[in-house]
Amino acid sequence: MESKYEIILYWSSEDDAYIAEVPELAGCMADGKTYQEALANAQRIIEEWIETARGLGRPIPQPKGRLLYA
Repeated sequence: MESKYEIILYWSSEDDAYIAEVPELAGCMADGKTYQEALANAQRIIEEWIETARGLGRPIPQPKGRLLYA
């Protein structure tokens, strides 16, 4: 599945890993030892987040694309 949700990737010295956050899906985040690993893990977690939400009958937000910051 190709995700259209925005993924924010950054290095965390505290975790000694790259962190991938998906702001549009509450609590959806992943990590990895490399940038590519964190991105791949985030894509897998997005699928699992959506699958879990469907199973619980919860709404799934439509991807908005690039978020705007003030």
